[in-house]
Amino acid sequence: MKKILLTWALLGGMGWTSGTFAQSDYPTLSQATQRLQKVATNSSAELKSLTKTAGGKDIWVMKIGTGAMDQKPAIAVVGGVEGFHVLSTELAIQFAEKLVSEHAAALEKTTFYIFPNMSPDAYEQYHAALKYERRGNTVPVDHDRDGTPGDNGYTDLNGDGMITWMRVESPMGEYNESKEDKRVLEKADRSKGEAGKYLVYKESKDDDKDGKLAEDLKEGIAFNRSLTYKFPVFQPLAGDIPVSQNESRAMLDYLFEQWNIFAFVTFSPSNNLSTPLKFNSGDAKKRVVTSILEKDQAINAMVSGIYNETITQKAFQQTNQGTDGDFFQWAYFHFARLSFSTPGYWVPEYKGADGKGKTNPEANYLAWADSLGWADSFVPWKEIQHPDFPGQKVEIGGIKPFRTVNPPYEKVAEIAKEHTAFILKLAEMQPKLELLNMKAEALGNGLTRVTVDLFNNSALPTHSEMGARSRWLRKIRIDLDATPDKIVSGDKIKLMDSLGAFEKTTLSWIIRGTGNVTIKAGAPHTGITSATVKL
Repeated sequence: MKKILLTWALLGGMGWTSGTFAQSDYPTLSQATQRLQKVATNSSAELKSLTKTAGGKDIWVMKIGTGAMDQKPAIAVVGGVEGFHVLSTELAIQFAEKLVSEHAAALEKTTFYIFPNMSPDAYEQYHAALKYERRGNTVPVDHDRDGTPGDNGYTDLNGDGMITWMRVESPMGEYNESKEDKRVLEKADRSKGEAGKYLVYKESKDDDKDGKLAEDLKEGIAFNRSLTYKFPVFQPLAGDIPVSQNESRAMLDYLFEQWNIFAFVTFSPSNNLSTPLKFNSGDAKKRVVTSILEKDQAINAMVSGIYNETITQKAFQQTNQGTDGDFFQWAYFHFARLSFSTPGYWVPEYKGADGKGKTNPEANYLAWADSLGWADSFVPWKEIQHPDFPGQKVEIGGIKPFRTVNPPYEKVAEIAKEHTAFILKLAEMQPKLELLNMKAEALGNGLTRVTVDLFNNSALPTHSEMGARSRWLRKIRIDLDATPDKIVSGDKIKLMDSLGAFEKTTLSWIIRGTGNVTIKAGAPHTGITSATVKL
């Protein structure tokens, strides 16, 4: 995809039009770093390298805000959880650029922690001589446990500089040509008695002579497969234990110090924004909860509605709502924050002259590409002689890597603008505590009753339902600035589990003496509010 798609006509599915190329491709790591450093010259931005990967690449975090940034409610924006999803890194960087140049007012109330690229080792494959959709870092890993790390990865068998697909004719095959487009394959429907014609593999050969193909990739651990929630034990690219890599440890260590984060927005293949998660009462009652909780599902649905109103493009056949060991689910189930994820882009649904669409996503993509005259999206199937399949017909071909998940670069600015608008709408909804209707009532004998309403003036609760259960989301603390001997009734310090959306609670004390008393209420992720009354 380095030579980005050749021509652009009207993109009816997204309302895009062709234009002059300013930059023809996604940035290299060094170009991305230069842009982050430029943002950091703004007084409201701080850039820090948390660690370096095994490949020597920086894991950056950028903090953007004003004043005491770590004491304000915050949103964390995360890109690059999958290295092949290069769009996600660009969206995070453009969000940072737009914040400091166009949205300074948003920084007065909210802090933003931006992690632009959590998989820089894998991201680099996009610009490498051999292109394939890589996930893992550069740590040597013996995926097939044969004693030699990375001894059976991908092989560019047709010499075109990219890894596509390999289909082998076999009576034991599981795949057939799609009825919707013979260029793509789909699984034979055994329930209908269909026999398969092809075995399908990524372009490779049996380098270690163990009878398997591409089972020991020359790449290490994937960030988005190595977190603690539903860690995929003994699965490729996950590692032996969760959070085993420099990048994952450094990020989580940093996050556990940021008590002020109330929500995450992750750009990843997972999606609970165009389509919210579903509540399952049985899974929610398990010892290890595997369903979003009921109140949080309602929040998810509300925020999803705002997302769909803000984003022009509508999701097509998007069903990935999380995979084992991923970051998006960790942020909710284990870190107990509101967690939202979106790919940011989908191949639009294409309908032909007959008004009919395609059920096969790859067939849909190719129909759309054909309608735009793209000649550089697909490698036609071509027979080769394969050393591991003597006497069998083997063909190499398929959709080129990166095409279905990353749009042409010149269209990213429009996508970034809309997603910036969405994140800022989410920031406007952050929990907002207010002390209202404060009264001081003289009771005689030097005593005064002080009452006040603590009100959450937000469409979001102060805590997710998961957060209310968790020790990792601090409770609301109400402090009365009076010595204990003067407090006749009520608590000097009171803790509350949560306040719902637009919910209030009335607080009351009886205090002895004269002068002023101050009440403070809040938590790091809600902000602190205070009010003073004269006795």
